[in-house]
Amino acid sequence: MYLYPANYTDQQLFNSQQVEHDLKNGESAIKVFREVLKHGNDILKIRFQSGRNATDTVTQRTWLVDQILRYICQHLCVCAKSEKVAFIAVGGYGRGELHPQSDIDLLILLDSPPDAVIKQCIEHFVTLLWDIRLQVGHSVRTLEECEKEAAEDITVATNLMEARLLLGPQHLFKAMQVVVGPERVWPTEKFFAAKMEEQTQRYHKYHDTAYNLEPNIKEGPGSLRDIHLIGWVAKRHFGATTLHDLVQHGFLTENEFKTLIGCQEFLWQIRCMLHTIANRREDRLLFDYQRTLAKAFGYEDDDKRLGVEKFMRQYYRTAMQVGSLNQMLLQLFQEAILYAQQPTTMHALNKRFQVRNDFIEVTNDKIFARYPFALLEIFLLMQQHPEIKGIRASTSRLIHQYKYLIDSAFLKDLRSRSLFIEIFRQPRGLTHALRRMNSYGILAAYIPAFGKIVGQMQYDLFHVYTVDQHSVFVVSNLRRFSMPEHLHEFPLCSKIMEHLPKVELLYITGLFHDIAKGRGGDHSELGEREAMNFCQAHGLSDNDSRLVAWLVRHHLIMSMTAQRQDTSDPNVIKTFAQRMLDTTHLDYLYLLTIADIRATSPKLWNGWKAVLLADLYHKTYEVLEHGFENTTVLDKQNKIKYIQTEALRLLNPSDNEAEAAIVALWEDLGEDYFLRSAPQHIAHETEAILNHKTPDLPLVLERHNTQNITELMIYLRDRDYLFADTTYCLEQQNVTIVDAYIVPTQRDYTINGYTILETDGSAITSHGRIETILEALRQALKPKANAPFCPLSRHTPRQIKYFPIPTRLHFKHDGLNNHTVLEVITTDRPGVLSCIAQAFVACQVRLKKAKIATFGTRVEDIFFIMDYNNQALYSADQIDCVCEQLSKLLNGNMQSPTEIGNDVCKNT
Repeated sequence: MYLYPANYTDQQLFNSQQVEHDLKNGESAIKVFREVLKHGNDILKIRFQSGRNATDTVTQRTWLVDQILRYICQHLCVCAKSEKVAFIAVGGYGRGELHPQSDIDLLILLDSPPDAVIKQCIEHFVTLLWDIRLQVGHSVRTLEECEKEAAEDITVATNLMEARLLLGPQHLFKAMQVVVGPERVWPTEKFFAAKMEEQTQRYHKYHDTAYNLEPNIKEGPGSLRDIHLIGWVAKRHFGATTLHDLVQHGFLTENEFKTLIGCQEFLWQIRCMLHTIANRREDRLLFDYQRTLAKAFGYEDDDKRLGVEKFMRQYYRTAMQVGSLNQMLLQLFQEAILYAQQPTTMHALNKRFQVRNDFIEVTNDKIFARYPFALLEIFLLMQQHPEIKGIRASTSRLIHQYKYLIDSAFLKDLRSRSLFIEIFRQPRGLTHALRRMNSYGILAAYIPAFGKIVGQMQYDLFHVYTVDQHSVFVVSNLRRFSMPEHLHEFPLCSKIMEHLPKVELLYITGLFHDIAKGRGGDHSELGEREAMNFCQAHGLSDNDSRLVAWLVRHHLIMSMTAQRQDTSDPNVIKTFAQRMLDTTHLDYLYLLTIADIRATSPKLWNGWKAVLLADLYHKTYEVLEHGFENTTVLDKQNKIKYIQTEALRLLNPSDNEAEAAIVALWEDLGEDYFLRSAPQHIAHETEAILNHKTPDLPLVLERHNTQNITELMIYLRDRDYLFADTTYCLEQQNVTIVDAYIVPTQRDYTINGYTILETDGSAITSHGRIETILEALRQALKPKANAPFCPLSRHTPRQIKYFPIPTRLHFKHDGLNNHTVLEVITTDRPGVLSCIAQAFVACQVRLKKAKIATFGTRVEDIFFIMDYNNQALYSADQIDCVCEQLSKLLNGNMQSPTEIGNDVCKNT
């Protein structure tokens, strides 16, 4: 409990004489106590904001509420004088832990069922509390009801366990403590087991990580609830009244206790400030409050990191400390409570380590002092012995105690280096080893550069994990490619993984690829140097060291090429292949790229990205395998000839006349269509176009493929508003467009291709939904007068407004392909693509192809555009028109044309 001293008084917060005076002068009780409560809360707010002492705030607010309740009970509540009624603070209030907007948990305890007088008295009492705006959560129970409900619900038992008598007969309060005590309900063993399960379920609710973008500081992993759990078990088993009692019982050292209390004070400070800012009970660190909190606590922006990132880093590190102490203490409790009477089984692993009841421990408490390298060896042994359930709490404490020995001499020790590399070479257990090493601070100590990214967040909606957690997730994803039970998930990755010469190099790369984030500068270049130094220091060959360093330097290139460039262009493939050097580099990079994307956010990976990356991989592999001069991938004409030959074989025309009709159509369609299409799609669409009897109406087809991706093909007469009408229709259908192209034919028709997903990135699997989309397009693209454009009014997620992305436009002329490449960076919101399409119409711009990519709230779309003469946009007036229209439609006309030219548009 965190109670004020028994003789504590604070006339500023509560002046009983003034209350008595006001009531005697005829003021209503509601008005008097409402003003008393408001006055007290205002004083507490001022005190907290000036001193930031959360402990004082929660204990003083507890005292204030105690005084108000006791005064009301003693002077305004008749039943309070009865020996049959006790008023008891329970839960957080009973614990003496009242934050500015915390609920007041109150138990009105009766020795027998209430009569009409008692009922009416209690009703008046509770009504008065609500009238004075005290947030009360009350219950009225007899002793029998307390015992029954506590036995049925562990939450009730826990709540009553923190009971504190406010007013009433002491004997009744003591009787309640007995009937809900461990001798009557929830004996210690069952209580502990239930609380452990409760924590497991609570962790699952928050994805088993403290590193959520908007963490819950009361309920999430590493939160205040982890500290509460320690206190509950200690109280249930040892009768402890404070956390410091655990020091006396030998479960905590004095330093560990100080660390725990320091973490609690920091979390309390955040919670107090959250309640103050939100003016309600709010325990989520929402984006709405993070910047305000960071500023309030003195975290400022600098050249390398935002103040909010520094603040959240401190939060995540605090949560990690709390979680680590929680796990250590729960294991100690487990040994003392659950395993105390069990027989001990023990066997030696070597002279330094042994296994006791399935948990690894040192053979004596001087092992780490004598053999510092054992700080790494313990994790390797756990990989080699998967039957080991964990590390004994006493050994966990020793790891924390001796990790300071990981110094420059330790890092130069050949045994340490060999052990660390051997961890990466083990056939199993690497991810668990890295997670344990990270939680113990061993990774941060052994790789100082890694220590700088522990708890480092990136303030956006794209990266949902801290950099250290993301890096371990990447390694986990890489390991998954090699596991037999997961071969069906990424068959190509698993096949490549089987033939990698040294998989440990890939794992090391996964750990290092983002190691230089948050320093300023290019993290890929800085990380390349860190990786090279590490590899050379650990005795890797020059070739292996260069490979790891190269992968770190280029870990983004494959993703950027696949998602932002036109990979149907042979020149794009050629340039990418030249950067790959050989198929070995390509294999490693392909695996790293997929693992990296999947570890950035659970929502980021989708089937379309898989298709893009696999397509780029296969094309590049063929070039590297057969040579730049001996492959059809780079020979545009040969590739078109091959595709047409295969398509014609599938069509199998019945006679020369039918074949002539096919050839004539293909000549009209142009080359780009064949570069973007597979033979089976060309065959199906050729047949559909030739059989299309209503040339003035659009032909809309679904392309069938094996990747579970929805592709649409639209064939119709060309017109100005075609791209705008199509995107607007698709956005109205609540789908996301991830790829688009428009190929003009020689006879005033166009072939349009669109790849679409659900708005959450998943595939569209319902046949009925696809048919609805196809019919909507057929109706929307019928010949008609162009309807006025109405922006979509779909709901915009709350988080987006906290991550506004200034609109930026970059034009680059591609003379070889005779088009202009426009990059649009802006904030994601419903209707962005149709707004861009409207701008193209206004400026007489034709779309050739689009690459659509969204990263959190950041849109990074690439458009390959031409004028109406199918030429690149060389006219300065036309480029200025596009800039002005896009700024008007995307920014709500917030910028003048002059500002557009200077700040938004870049033309190269």
